[in-house]
Amino acid sequence: MRAAPALPSARRGPQPASVAPTLGEYLRGRRAQLQPADVGLVAEPGRRVTGLRREEVADLAGISREYYIRLEQGRHHQVSEQVLASLTRALRLDADAAAYFYRLALPAPPMSLARPVPPVSDLVHRLVEQWSDAPVYVLDRNQDLLVANDLAHALQPSFAVAGGNCVLAAFLAPPEGRGLEGWRRTARAAVAALRYHGDPNDPRLQEIVGDLSVRDADFREMWASLDARPLTFGEAPAFVEGVGFGEMPWQCLDVPGGHFLLVWLDPPGTFASRAIAHLRHTLRAAPAREPEADPAVAAAPALAAAATTALAREQLIAPDDFAAYLDRAAAAGHAALPAAS
Repeated sequence: MRAAPALPSARRGPQPASVAPTLGEYLRGRRAQLQPADVGLVAEPGRRVTGLRREEVADLAGISREYYIRLEQGRHHQVSEQVLASLTRALRLDADAAAYFYRLALPAPPMSLARPVPPVSDLVHRLVEQWSDAPVYVLDRNQDLLVANDLAHALQPSFAVAGGNCVLAAFLAPPEGRGLEGWRRTARAAVAALRYHGDPNDPRLQEIVGDLSVRDADFREMWASLDARPLTFGEAPAFVEGVGFGEMPWQCLDVPGGHFLLVWLDPPGTFASRAIAHLRHTLRAAPAREPEADPAVAAAPALAAAATTALAREQLIAPDDFAAYLDRAAAAGHAALPAAS
């Protein structure tokens, strides 16, 4: 397997971002994102504070200013669920942000920490292999690609080169692609899901966050926003050879054991419908592959498991070809920019 293209090196040498904020850091970050008008307050002229003041959050939550300051400074032993519920309302946290907030404030005892995620089951492997009419991935909590069918590889060949990780692949996009609102929306969703699902003690999560926070200013800004949301559904911009550039809807399903099944959808009459139909036709018209020497690959030619099964050589794309692919995708995205904006 060829090495993934390197991300641009950092010029100023920023330090890696913290994988998980402390409770105080989260409170300060969310407080700074709210304006007085967001909570029904009137901002006096000449106000210099970015966001809400500590005493304003304390008043909204119905707790003393001194107690709230201790929370932000980390000088607390245990926060009651009643106080957490009050702060959730004061900071205008939605259900996803509140769930993450509670996890920070009420961490699980060491003996009840979740076990490592097990390998993808044979049943899920067969499900992905037999789901031949739609591109399908299986991801882990860090959005590493574990299993993908042929349509998924045809839709996004960059996964065979970019390390097989949704977050890393998003930040390999060229500058032209990053000008699209669709890219920012997709990248923000991937970063928010990485925070929401990730285990701060997981070395793989630390590797992803550390690498991207040093190398990519867009990632640093998105990670610092403290957004935490699960993988559910959405749309992502995609470039498909022979069809062009457009939005692809997707739905993510939880798989028991800690995995996620991501399915790309093709509503009738949409770009996604044309793109997936084109990919189906291309795959069916392609000459049959010779059986693989590796029995694990030969037993499941439509699958690619990053952790356990090597990718078939036919599914890899040479770095030079990948660079050309990104250039074509960027050109298509740049042409679509007026419509997207």
